[in-house]
Amino acid sequence: MKKYLIAAALVLALSPSTAHADWLFTPSIGTTFGGDANGNEHFTYGAAIGWMGAGVFGWEADFSVTPEFFEGSDGDFDFDGGSNVVSAMANAILGFPQRGGGLRPYLTSGIGMLQAEARSNDDLFSVDNSEFGFNLGVGAVGFMSDRVGLRGDIRYVRSLEDPSEDNEFDFATGNFDYWRGTVGVSFSWSLRFLVSARV
Repeated sequence: MKKYLIAAALVLALSPSTAHADWLFTPSIGTTFGGDANGNEHFTYGAAIGWMGAGVFGWEADFSVTPEFFEGSDGDFDFDGGSNVVSAMANAILGFPQRGGGLRPYLTSGIGMLQAEARSNDDLFSVDNSEFGFNLGVGAVGFMSDRVGLRGDIRYVRSLEDPSEDNEFDFATGNFDYWRGTVGVSFSWSLRFLVSARV
C-alpha cells in the first residue's frame, strides 16, 4: 500500500493544475500506521466533502472506515465478531494560495467522533466505544482538468477523554491514536458552474 501512496504522490506532483472550483468531493483510500496501529497497518477508505475557494480558509467533513483495525498480522487475536474504527470529523482548512499552475498545499484540523469496535466471535472479548476525537493533517491537491484532480494527505487522529462522572467533558488527549495516509480523486464544482450548465 505504501508503494501505491508514493506513486500517487509522484503523479500528483507532476500533474498540471488549473484553478479549482469552490466545492470538493474526494473519495479516498489509504492505510493506517503508527500509534495504536503500529504493527497492525490496515487498509482504510472514506470520503470528504468541503469548500475551498480562492482564499486561504475552507472547511470539510471527513469520514473514514478502517476494517479489522485491531487485527494483528501474527493472528494472536481473533476478532471474527467485528473489529473496526470509524471516524467522522468536521475540519477547518488553511490552504496556501496557488500561484499559477501546480499543487495547492494545505493544513487541516478539526474535531469529531471516533468509534472503536472489537468483538471476538465467542463474545469473550468485546469493546464498543464512541468518544470525541481530533485530527491534524497536511496535504496537497492538484487538478488535471477543471473538474477532476488528485489529492493526498497524512493525518494524525487521537481520541479525547471520556466525560467524567459529573457529565462534564474534559477536552484532554486520550490514549487511543493513529496516523492515516490517503490518496483520492477530487471532483470539484461551483455554483457558477451549475447555473451556467442549466442555462
